[in-house]
Amino acid sequence: MLFVECKGTPYEIGYQHGTAAKPHISRCVDFYAGLFLKNCKQTWPQVLEHASKFEQQAKEKWPAYHEEMQGVADGAEKILLDIVALNVRTEINFGLFSDGCTALAWHTEKRAWLAQNWDWMTEQKQNLIITKIAQANKPTIVQVTEAGIIGKIGFNSSGVGTLLNAIKVYGVDPTRMPVHFGLRMALESSSVKEAVQRLRSYGMASSAHILLANPTTSLGLEFTKSTFAECLPDSTGRVIHANHLLLEHLGETDTVWLKDSLSRVSTMTEIAGNLGKEPSLEEFSKLFEDEQNYPGAICRFQTKETGSGTLFNIVMDLKSKKAVVRLGRPTQVEETVNLEL
Repeated sequence: MLFVECKGTPYEIGYQHGTAAKPHISRCVDFYAGLFLKNCKQTWPQVLEHASKFEQQAKEKWPAYHEEMQGVADGAEKILLDIVALNVRTEINFGLFSDGCTALAWHTEKRAWLAQNWDWMTEQKQNLIITKIAQANKPTIVQVTEAGIIGKIGFNSSGVGTLLNAIKVYGVDPTRMPVHFGLRMALESSSVKEAVQRLRSYGMASSAHILLANPTTSLGLEFTKSTFAECLPDSTGRVIHANHLLLEHLGETDTVWLKDSLSRVSTMTEIAGNLGKEPSLEEFSKLFEDEQNYPGAICRFQTKETGSGTLFNIVMDLKSKKAVVRLGRPTQVEETVNLEL
């Protein structure tokens, strides 16, 4: 996987990202242009019209993110709206098409585990990169992301980590914060509490679930364009989530777009419950190799029916600020990357 170190001003961080990942970003634009056309009947110029609404919001409300996206665009020799479109891909789809995942946070006496399989179309695996971002007066971030996207899945030097689950509830509010901006803002926070307060203060533009954790606590933040709900750890210290709402959201209706999401939550609850109170890294990691209900399993395989496969697994221990990333399905690992802050 391409590893990109970024530091300096928001523009400089973006420019370093864009320059290093130029071919990956070009492929990302091509991938999403094809996907939006196929699933949303939107040509790329039409997509950019939608992106322009979010670009203006970003410039007014989150200027640092706007500057960083401009840097990415300049470094990758793309127009700004190409990069904005990548960063608001969830919102542009209006909830019509999203990626799937299985996520788990588990606090034990010795560990603060935060882990997931990230499931998406196999074609996009080549465009995954790791970015390390150092910026003044903010925690240092290390994350796995799609090239060109400024916030995704990872952890920071304060021990705050983020995971993402797509939730398919129709509707979007372009005046609120896009999901991937929310992930970045959470990774710039010093605690779960601060991250939740910041995201709630802006409201979220579309539906998703962000699983947040730090060395002492975890919380699943479900949201739609108009609601928030918090999934608290169970009696075993675990929060388990997939791709459907677990809590009630008044006035919003979940489509449960991936029917196997229900079985994946059930399976993870069962197999995690079979481990002892203090599982080893090997035991914990093996949870994400489970293939019950294959191909729509925790360790997912892409078929016409499932629509996506597991592209990587990440296991973080936020107490030690270390993570292991396995590229590919965790039963068929193509590359292993160790991260530490």
